[in-house]
Amino acid sequence: MDKILFALIIAFIIFEFIFNRLLDTLNKRGWELQLPASLQNLYDKEKYEKAKAYDLEKDKLSLISAFFSTSITILFLLFGGFAMLDQYVRSFAQHKILISLLYFGILGFASSMLSLPFSIYGTFRIEEKYGFNKTTMSTFLIDLMKSLLLTIVLGGLLLTLIIFVQEKTGSWFWLIAWAIVTGFSLFIAAFYTSLLLPLFNKLSPLEPGSLRSKIEDYAAVVDFPLKNIMLMDGSKRSSKANAFFSGIGKSKSIVLYDTLVNELSEEEIVAVLAHEVGHYKKKHIYQSMAISFITTAITFFIFGRMMNSDILPSILGTEKSFHISVIVFGMLYSPISLLTGPMMNYLSRKNEYEADAYAKETYGSSALASSLKKMSINHLSNLQPHPWYIFFHYSHPTLLQRLKAMNEI
Repeated sequence: MDKILFALIIAFIIFEFIFNRLLDTLNKRGWELQLPASLQNLYDKEKYEKAKAYDLEKDKLSLISAFFSTSITILFLLFGGFAMLDQYVRSFAQHKILISLLYFGILGFASSMLSLPFSIYGTFRIEEKYGFNKTTMSTFLIDLMKSLLLTIVLGGLLLTLIIFVQEKTGSWFWLIAWAIVTGFSLFIAAFYTSLLLPLFNKLSPLEPGSLRSKIEDYAAVVDFPLKNIMLMDGSKRSSKANAFFSGIGKSKSIVLYDTLVNELSEEEIVAVLAHEVGHYKKKHIYQSMAISFITTAITFFIFGRMMNSDILPSILGTEKSFHISVIVFGMLYSPISLLTGPMMNYLSRKNEYEADAYAKETYGSSALASSLKKMSINHLSNLQPHPWYIFFHYSHPTLLQRLKAMNEI
């Protein structure tokens, strides 16, 4: 049985790689199609060729990176790398929690270092070439060190609690572990802007003026519980624009990238925020959180029933342990993600349409349509991705789909 499962794991890893590459190939065909008449005035010929080249370069890097990571994973499986790492960690650690922490720590660090060259090339070669990158090498390295440190501190603390619970609670492990992860997720959601984001970016209150007044006036009209309007130095790393809300409950903060303020008009910015308010009013945020909590509970329940099985460690040829059970369970569970991912993307796209409709109802659609066009063009987006690529990978509808839904075409 263990040999059959081992073969199925290898087969799925290969299948997933080939399947995603086929989707990428289909998606590239969109660049060869003629743009619909309604979108032809967005890209001039020179910029359209630039967008095409940008997308193809990103796709090529993604192909090389995926091939490299897939090959490493398969080789690690075939040559017993997971079992050898387990033996190595056990050679100088005795406590179960410490063994698991070291095991995941070494795997995570190795994975980060293996992906680092691709990240550097993508940032300083591709993003730089097409005018998006504003990150210096020192900022890049400092971000990397901060991220690793946060992962060690927060991830290590969370993992320690889960392993401790697993040792002490037996059959109730899955429920208590789920509660811990849920509480951790709520904490991050509530304090992300005030505690974590300032570690990487500078946040400052949006100065009094026309833009702030328009945002506050709109929030008052739609009864949106606005607490703060913050400006973030997004241009420190990229020229791409963005904005988001943060906070749980009735106190909400708006974070505007300075690039968004420079890229869009005031009316367009308010329209973008009206779309985000639509997510709040339609309770999409709570819907997504509820689905996440339910799927996490199901995952922990299944893992709780499987983690003490002798089959899981035998698949990798090593002794029973928490970390080995997690590794094997993740591999066996991954095919389910291939099925649930498109379902979540479909729901997300549905919610985006509803948020657009809310913005249209409360602020009008012309400014939102204009902002979507600007950001699509300035970010060199593919305006005609393949339908199957959209189905599996897109959490947002395409520009053309959104404009049609808002009757802007």
